Amino acid sequence: MTVAPSRASSSEGSDAAGAAPAPAPAAYDRADWSSAFRNVGVELSAVPLSAARGTIPSELSGTLYRNGPGRLERGGHWVHHPFDGDAMITALRFEAGALQLSNRFVRTEGWLAEEAAGKVLFRGVFGTQKPGGPIANAFDLRLKNIANTQVVRLGDQLLALWEASSPHALDPDTLETRGITLLDGVLKPDEAFSAHPRLDPGHHGEPRLVTFGVKAGPTSTVRLMEFATSGDQAGQLLADDSYSFKGFAFLHDFAITPNWAVFLQNAVAFNPLGFVLGQKGAAQCLSSKPGQQGQFWLVPRASGAFAGQKPRLIKAPEGFVFHHLNAFEDASGDLVVDSIFYADFPSIGPDVDFRTIDFDSLPEGQLKRCRIDLKTASVSLELLEPRCCEFAMVNPAQQGLAARYGWMAVAERELGNDPLQAIEKVDLLSGERQVWSASPRGFVNEPVMVPYPQASGAAGPAATGTAAAGQPEDRGWVLVLVWNGARCASDLVILDAATMAEQAVVELPLAIPYGLHGTWSPA
Repeated sequence: MTVAPSRASSSEGSDAAGAAPAPAPAAYDRADWSSAFRNVGVELSAVPLSAARGTIPSELSGTLYRNGPGRLERGGHWVHHPFDGDAMITALRFEAGALQLSNRFVRTEGWLAEEAAGKVLFRGVFGTQKPGGPIANAFDLRLKNIANTQVVRLGDQLLALWEASSPHALDPDTLETRGITLLDGVLKPDEAFSAHPRLDPGHHGEPRLVTFGVKAGPTSTVRLMEFATSGDQAGQLLADDSYSFKGFAFLHDFAITPNWAVFLQNAVAFNPLGFVLGQKGAAQCLSSKPGQQGQFWLVPRASGAFAGQKPRLIKAPEGFVFHHLNAFEDASGDLVVDSIFYADFPSIGPDVDFRTIDFDSLPEGQLKRCRIDLKTASVSLELLEPRCCEFAMVNPAQQGLAARYGWMAVAERELGNDPLQAIEKVDLLSGERQVWSASPRGFVNEPVMVPYPQASGAAGPAATGTAAAGQPEDRGWVLVLVWNGARCASDLVILDAATMAEQAVVELPLAIPYGLHGTWSPA
């Protein structure tokens, strides 16, 4: 595991002109990568852990929660795509240099039913079918709420999120499933609730959880909600607005600034016939519209300068976006949005085994910057990182503000599509980057940046380069779960966020499949 400084390239408009050099050969063993796809066979409670290398920083105080598929096979029947796997929450609790591990499956209605039956009873959105072929799956349009995408603390509840339906509430300490929550009547039964909320660090006086729900169709409705996250008001709904837009909405993520909620509606079509006839999952019925542009939906936030105005619709560059790094409003009034763009919608066909996927057949994600001129409704595009990347984040205190640094999961080689094996820190002003690598036998999940604890009474969001009063923006740690192909188990790696030097490696007594998202909850 190594750290290597390098320098990112950038270009205005599309990718740099001229023929790109041929990608280097893959530097990983596919057997190591695919060995992570397995069922988690044990649930642990408050197991003490120590570092196999290095020292766990004593200043780390809080819990890293991670969500992702923990069961990928049942009765010999494998999911078609890992995103269809049942949710398992991992909690890593830090206090005074000590660390404890707990993990637990989310007891969803579908999980309980399939556990009792010992077989697959439900179809999956990403193509998993019940045994029996199309005849057994046709016209079964039920969606199994698998709760496997994100986990976030809201008041006294831990929410396991899956964006097509309601949250599941868990006990934050024991991880015991309390059941579906409608958040004190805010949601209707089965109402969509995003698995990608954003934490406003205090743009309008106090921190807020900003999130959304989508009802998709020929005309799609986006519901934008903001919740208090601190004190006696934690969990209280502070703002709630709904907006309708023409076209089918495929929205996994969004971004926020003090004044805007930023949605990028990808140029996609949805033909549900294959899903209805039992031939495909619902997500497999999505297809890109070649040559067509997406659209930014800029929704005014209730506490911002444009509250009460109609949303602004602006053409977006070509490409497909799952995730955004950040957004901010610059001094000129432009709205800047940093996102990971794909040339096309990456999907796994009905006849493809995800464990043997050809990475060269899939488009790689690249970090690009959209600068939106709100006066002219025009957009310019800049390539920030040509290296294949995903799961990017900034210091949480810079959410919605101009951030100097970003951290993301990247491929080991600098060109071409590969599994994610390294964590990169990129200086968004200079283009300089530092890479910590788990290659050749390690494969990384989403990094979570944890700022160094603020002194009591310290200021909240600050200008570029300082995430709190007098504190450098990159002071803190990056926490990442790594699949260790040599051990066939998972490691927790703690990096210094400024230098990307390895602080500690903790070998977990668990084999956790590749996960999706996670959050840090301070003590």
